[in-house]
Amino acid sequence: MKFVFLLGGFAGLLTTGAASYWADHEPDRILFDGAVGCLVGAMLFRWFWTVLVGGIRETILQRHAAATAAAKNK
Repeated sequence: MKFVFLLGGFAGLLTTGAASYWADHEPDRILFDGAVGCLVGAMLFRWFWTVLVGGIRETILQRHAAATAAAKNK
């Protein structure tokens, strides 16, 4: 989870920092935009990771329930 959070923050920092740089903003504005992008990217990746892990968990539980039901019917 920490890796996903850090990866999202880094991706957000690079994306918004580069966009701000290419928009010819001043260095203080580039840093501010990068910091906000870092926070938003980290939160979005964290949310996505939670949804992804929840989906994987639900799939595993459904397969286990189906296997258990199939074993009882034999």
